[in-house]
Amino acid sequence: MTVDRLTRGRRRRRQESANPVPTIAQHPFQQLKRPYPPVPIISDDQVEHIHQASLKLLSETGLDVLHDDARALMKKAGADVREGVIRVRFDPGLINEAIATVPSEFKLHARNPQHSVTFNGDNIVFNMMASAPNCSDTDRGRRAGNQEDYRNFLRLAQMHNILHVTGGYPVEPVDIHPSVRHLDCIQDYITLTDKAYCIYALGEDRVSDAIEMTRIAYGLTSDQMRDQACMFSIINTNSPLQLDIPMTQGLIALAEMGQLVVITPFTLAGAMAPVTIAGAVTLQNAEALAGVALSQMVRPGAPVMYGGFTSNVDMKTGSPAFGTPEYMKAQHIGGQLARRYGIPYRSSNVCAANTVDAQAAYETVFSLWGAINGGVNMLMHGAGWLEGGLCCSYEKTMLDIDLLQMVSEFLQPASTNLDDLAVDTINEVGPAGHFFGTEHTQNRYRDAFYSPILSDWRNFETWQEAGSPITIERANAEWKSRLAAYEPPSLDAAIREELEAFTTRRKSEGGVATDF
Repeated sequence: MTVDRLTRGRRRRRQESANPVPTIAQHPFQQLKRPYPPVPIISDDQVEHIHQASLKLLSETGLDVLHDDARALMKKAGADVREGVIRVRFDPGLINEAIATVPSEFKLHARNPQHSVTFNGDNIVFNMMASAPNCSDTDRGRRAGNQEDYRNFLRLAQMHNILHVTGGYPVEPVDIHPSVRHLDCIQDYITLTDKAYCIYALGEDRVSDAIEMTRIAYGLTSDQMRDQACMFSIINTNSPLQLDIPMTQGLIALAEMGQLVVITPFTLAGAMAPVTIAGAVTLQNAEALAGVALSQMVRPGAPVMYGGFTSNVDMKTGSPAFGTPEYMKAQHIGGQLARRYGIPYRSSNVCAANTVDAQAAYETVFSLWGAINGGVNMLMHGAGWLEGGLCCSYEKTMLDIDLLQMVSEFLQPASTNLDDLAVDTINEVGPAGHFFGTEHTQNRYRDAFYSPILSDWRNFETWQEAGSPITIERANAEWKSRLAAYEPPSLDAAIREELEAFTTRRKSEGGVATDF
């Protein structure tokens, strides 16, 4: 691995410190590609069965659309919308025509063009965690989300190249009033990171503010921004079969401006969805198709992603379960459906563990491989997720960054050129020898293998002499040392001034309504 540019320019700080900040060894920022095809777990015929069942649901049962303007758009497009009735039904042909206009490839532009990412069939993008109400670390324990921790997680997302997009708010800063919280949070996005980010589509006003702040940060006109996706939002349906007002308002506003929307039903088998995976995924697909179709009714060709978030619940308690075999199956089937429609696919890196332990590790690895082998293009909640999404953990963030970097190494194509085949070196060593001292090894040993952040490869005696540190302790030390190495990205002074003026004015106006 190479030491990236973030490690440069810290000589003075190191000289002044009695405890120099260690460099962060990582690959440069790069777009990941899947070098092998996604793994299908059901046949094309079975995919078609789910598709047809979804269309049947939308045409016969329909879904409740609470937003008047959305129903008007749907009626204009040809949907069955009746006066004074919120239930909308869609002819299968209407759905098929609408989803046919979704682009199969598009770019999400970052403030720093080097951090822009492209979504298509083979590309993979890893995001930071989003939307936890709590955060934790082993020093201070579990606590409500706040701006200090929110900013720290953004810093960690910015400085680790394996996190391509900051995602949403890693932890919700509940110490900021909801009427103005989005203003402070987006300002922190822009000043602490230069990667693309997720805004919350909770009503028109929040989206309008987010669009204007992003326009200022990127130095664009409104017309330029309309043709350049600079942010995205997760649009959750209310399963089963409902689109609420705030989310729909956000969807319409973002699609009109050409910004990315990620339609994601949250279908928990046994709770808000049928107990069978096939039934739950059919419901997911019906709701996703309706949301995708609406985005194209607003603006044909608007960028949109197919989001899957189907898992199961603990039938003894009703609690969501993640990283389960059922979750992995749903991830794979969701990917197959997205590819059937030619739409980029979103999945998530999640677990149900309450602390950074073996359960957190194995559920996360299951989620990761379900997503990667299922054909994911955007991996939400890539680093930090704990407690079924109720907590963003500093130590879990470091564990997940390590896992994501390992996945990235796995995705690098294996080389079989003559040098890598090493036939001459094998001949040189011959039977019963070793390769430690060969020129072939000496030239490559520094970066031949992935060097983990948290794994401890010392033998038992050496590990014991060092105090027998466990993974969560090493993770605690790592996030502290890495935060100490953070340096903010550059931001033009004029842009900073204009941004601050906008947020000050909007706060003086009272921000946005919070009663939906």
